[in-house]
Amino acid sequence: MESTPSPRRRRVALVRRLGTWLLLVVTAAMTVRLLAPPRVQRVEITYSDAIREIDRDNVTDAELITASQELNGTLKTPTKIGTSEVREFRVTVSFVDPAPLVDRLEAHGVPLRATRQSSSLINILLGLLPWLALAAIWFIMVRQMRGGAERALSFGHVGARTVAGERPQVTFADVAGADEAKAELQEVIEFLKDPARFQRIGGHLPKGVLIVGPPGTGKTLLARAVAGEAMVPFYSISGSDFVELFVGVGASRVRHLFEQGKAHAPSIIFIDELDAVGRQRSVGLTTAHEEREQTLNQLLVELDGFQPAEGVVVLAATNRPDVLDPALLRPGRFDRQIVVELPDLRAREQILSVHVRKIRLAPDVDLATIARATPGLSGADLANLVNEAALFAARRNKQSAGRQDFEDAKDKVMLGMERRSLVVTPEERRLTAYHEAGHALVTVLTPGLDPIQKVTIIPRGRALGITFALPEEDRHSHPRSYLLGRLIVAYGGRAAEEVVFGPDQISTGAANDLRQATELARRMVTEFGMSDAIGPISVGEPGEVMPWGRGAIPPRAVSPHLADLVDEEVSRLVREANTRARDVIASHRPELDGLAAALLERETLDRVDVEAIIDGSRRAASLAPIAQRTAIRVVG
Repeated sequence: MESTPSPRRRRVALVRRLGTWLLLVVTAAMTVRLLAPPRVQRVEITYSDAIREIDRDNVTDAELITASQELNGTLKTPTKIGTSEVREFRVTVSFVDPAPLVDRLEAHGVPLRATRQSSSLINILLGLLPWLALAAIWFIMVRQMRGGAERALSFGHVGARTVAGERPQVTFADVAGADEAKAELQEVIEFLKDPARFQRIGGHLPKGVLIVGPPGTGKTLLARAVAGEAMVPFYSISGSDFVELFVGVGASRVRHLFEQGKAHAPSIIFIDELDAVGRQRSVGLTTAHEEREQTLNQLLVELDGFQPAEGVVVLAATNRPDVLDPALLRPGRFDRQIVVELPDLRAREQILSVHVRKIRLAPDVDLATIARATPGLSGADLANLVNEAALFAARRNKQSAGRQDFEDAKDKVMLGMERRSLVVTPEERRLTAYHEAGHALVTVLTPGLDPIQKVTIIPRGRALGITFALPEEDRHSHPRSYLLGRLIVAYGGRAAEEVVFGPDQISTGAANDLRQATELARRMVTEFGMSDAIGPISVGEPGEVMPWGRGAIPPRAVSPHLADLVDEEVSRLVREANTRARDVIASHRPELDGLAAALLERETLDRVDVEAIIDGSRRAASLAPIAQRTAIRVVG
């Protein structure tokens, strides 16, 4: 949950804004005073001296202050009265009747104005304003320095989001397709609610629960559901919040976080993206590296050290368990590892049913059909698919999302957005049609492969055309024949270009196909043991396939002879696949031409269209010799 600013922070922000405006006002006032002409000091004189100066016609103007019964005036010529040189004077008339003095001023033609208060009061306030402003600025600076000192002392405190009063409106009912994970977490929650039930037979509270799975499978959603279900304090923080440049800050934050948890035990601490702080320790020279290791060491101590945290369950999530330190994963620290994999067919249908609650569905929408057509999509992908379907329906001014909206949303999520504005020349369009027709033809004619779903020459994403095939059911392992068929399909587009346009006209459109085929062939040789020359062995450590998986640990050394043999086997597999694809294309040229012509005309073909075109072309090819023989007999 996002934390709201505290009252203290709001007060500090308000004081800062007021201080800024006050500083601007003071600057303006001081500027005005500096630019204004200097004023002459007003001197107090006697009533008699005032009459004498009026009779001498030496008074230019006068002002009668009725509130204080004073008369202020200005002399034409400065006069020495007593010991002072007087230009502006002030006379107190509160002890006499000012009427004679006013009459005398009128008789000598001196302009007279009457006010309730003296303008000198404004001058006094303007004189005091800079000093008041400086005092306010000094007060604000002192408060800021005190706040900075407090922040420096609390630098090691962690900004964990506390979930206590208002809990997330997410429960296990909102998490679909992860029944085993929910059951494991539900047991932890029940243990916190009623520990005596488990302690009667000697059980103890799990120290840590690690949720592992690919991105988008709902790991953080499960943690939010735990926060919504559990009736204990819940602290949420990201692993990156611990790590700082300064050594020791991360460890201090870990201590502070667990102190909070122990003070409110039983409680749950959730650390998202644990790999940011729990990576495997190794030799490093940078300060940041030392800081991360100290943070990890403190986390290990808090989980299971000399004084472990009692009554605190640590819940963590990561999609990189391969980089975590082994000490973090041993029993006694993270006792349980809950694996959340990509959803299967039943789970995808359940996830879709959860997300479609928020939108209006048309009667023709079948969630089971959508789930069957979306293998490999995560929960986040399915949520995005439902949202895209709603957006498609809104763009079309429909009242509900229908089957076609979900079909378009599925294509956008799985294939990419259409780029109809891309200008493609007729030659490129024809070459793309034959390229995709080659993929489709080889897919249909190679046994044991996934059935084709759609072929299009409409540019999507970075591709000028796409041939899309999906399995009819979820697969968790693949035989060698399937992988060899995938290699042949990958070279189907390039083979079609070579057969139709010649070797010199092969385009760069097969670059991605070649990359995928080479990677698959190398994995068949080095990982899956599907090479007779290499044998059923694994060549190299997993770190060679995923270099980021082992950090700084070097892979096992491979002899030059074995490395050369691997390269030869990879080259042999891809060359054989290319030859096989070219033979299939050359022996079924009429079917290829029929598919390409249909793509040029209709741009997109589905499974039924592709199979109908291939069957029609086969029948036409089989009837052609009969028609030719009949025509010869008629002519003869």
